[in-house]
Amino acid sequence: MFDSAIRGRGAPSAHVSTRFGLAERELDEDWRDYMEVLDGPPVKLRTKVTEEHPKTILSFNKSPDIPFDRSINAYRGCEHGCIYCFARPTHAYHDLSPGLDFETQLFAKPNAAELLRETFAKPKYRPRFIAMGTNTDPYQPIEKRYRITRQVLGVCLDARHPVSITTKSDRILADLDILEEMARRRLVAVAISVTSLDPKLSGKLEPRAASPLKRLAALRKLAEAGVPTHCSISPVIPAITDEFMEEIVQRAAALGVGSAGWIPLRLPHEVAPLFREWLEVHYPDRAGKVMSIVRSIRQGRDNDPNFFSRMKPSGVWADLFRSRFAVACKKAGISGNTSASEIGDAFALDCTQFRRPEVGGQLRLL
Repeated sequence: MFDSAIRGRGAPSAHVSTRFGLAERELDEDWRDYMEVLDGPPVKLRTKVTEEHPKTILSFNKSPDIPFDRSINAYRGCEHGCIYCFARPTHAYHDLSPGLDFETQLFAKPNAAELLRETFAKPKYRPRFIAMGTNTDPYQPIEKRYRITRQVLGVCLDARHPVSITTKSDRILADLDILEEMARRRLVAVAISVTSLDPKLSGKLEPRAASPLKRLAALRKLAEAGVPTHCSISPVIPAITDEFMEEIVQRAAALGVGSAGWIPLRLPHEVAPLFREWLEVHYPDRAGKVMSIVRSIRQGRDNDPNFFSRMKPSGVWADLFRSRFAVACKKAGISGNTSASEIGDAFALDCTQFRRPEVGGQLRLL
């Protein structure tokens, strides 16, 4: 564990996982060992992107407490570096650290749109809305270079296939032309996560994500363009971000946002020790209080992995957050309790317009 933050990064350390056989690096007394022991990790870490070419792009799930059954992740890892990100443990599957590797060792799938078009063209494919941004952010910084998300949206528009998008980046406005057209056809809904209204706090929690004001501005522009929008107050971190809940709801309503929801902090697998490190670095005075409240809403544990209850905390603190959110939504006149993962159903995205796309120059028959 390191006692200082790494500039521009969320995780204080690499925190190597041992769940899948990845061992801690042993010291062999070369110069790098002494450098890291004496000076800690490098002050500035470069982002590395590896291109990969999977054979399929749609991921299907059968989780009973998730309202979508398919998703697309154009990227693995996320440069936003959100310390609380529940997707961090996925890097451990590839013998990479859920800590700093997750936000510096990224993977891009440049053939995602091509694979999606081929999938849509299959005779047995049946449409249901696709969730984007459920694992890593489709509009993280490297999207500016790769434009994979834009290409995927282009395929969905051509095929008249509905999509829900979750992001914490105003970079989504670069695709407003596509989103407006999809919105006219009831093919898209967008959720933007606003965690706090303090830019300094957000810079610690999610160092390379857009500032809170930029996210709110993006919600306003999307709403003005007629794109169904949702404000996700996610995650709510007790004694760190919960103070902003009411004001975020009020601001979202004033911007014309259609609905709002909140999700409590989740700390699966390696996220728990990483978050504890983060607390010790940034908030050592309240680290014990934060974790005590987290355990109180998770039945005495750092995390509840069980279906249904993992999304619905219990206990006095959880009831308090629910009541505060409900009162805030009532005062602001905004629809509440919808989660970001439910917006596809909540906004009644239309699957009936689907048409199989052209593949290899073949023309549509209908």
